[in-house]
Amino acid sequence: MKIISLLENTAKTEGLCASHGLSLYIETPKHKILFDMGPDEGFLRNAEMLGVDLTAVDIAILSHGHYDHGGGMAAFLEMNDRARVYIRENAFENYVALEQEGERFIGIDWRLKESGRVVLTGESLRIDEELLLFADVPRDFDTGASSGRLFRRTAGGLFLDGFTHEQDLLITAEGKTVLVAGCAHRGIVNILSAAKARLGSLPDATFGGFHLFQLEEGNPASDALIDLTAKTLLPGETVYHTGHCTGEYAYRRLKTALGDRLQSIPGGSIYEI
Repeated sequence: MKIISLLENTAKTEGLCASHGLSLYIETPKHKILFDMGPDEGFLRNAEMLGVDLTAVDIAILSHGHYDHGGGMAAFLEMNDRARVYIRENAFENYVALEQEGERFIGIDWRLKESGRVVLTGESLRIDEELLLFADVPRDFDTGASSGRLFRRTAGGLFLDGFTHEQDLLITAEGKTVLVAGCAHRGIVNILSAAKARLGSLPDATFGGFHLFQLEEGNPASDALIDLTAKTLLPGETVYHTGHCTGEYAYRRLKTALGDRLQSIPGGSIYEI
């Protein structure tokens, strides 16, 4: 299978759009898949520059209800008239980040739910023999404060986000298995554990962010979480392709432990699995 990083915080090639977000294009023997759609229409421009025809996409997947992964959804639906978009049933709720300047909305446009193209997913959905969406992830590995500033606002008040709007994708094709996780808010270690329970073994590769960018360099608790994550990821042969919300410091520290098994995913990168 082929995986192309359409958009990420960084770009491999001059002229490509780079912004805080993620969008991946995936080709399998049966499907042309769009996984996440970045914060705006920038991924569409990048796809054109990279020679990727997004009108041919037959399945689109939104990993969770945050703008940096679904902000370009309206633009995609306008240019592609065939693909259904698989989204968790509660991804259109009011998600916010608490910052020094105050509360900031980080969700996606709820009106897109009525587009007629959305498939609302639950804890698990087998699309076909290649594709499995799952959201029932254990919380055995404590991710600490890596997502501690993210909340869900309701009529009853502000609640820490439990990320029940997050889902992950398992691809099985041509004797290979790939896990795709948008931000891994529930923890990449926990998501891998859930994937292993389904596959019977660890996947050959993973793609997506690890959401460790809020961890501060030199903070003992942050260093301990990154190091424990690396130690837990080390067994096996899985190659981890990550970026976006992983954070530069966490990436460097993980790289020291994982070596060539940790790779970045700047926009414009192409992978053959």
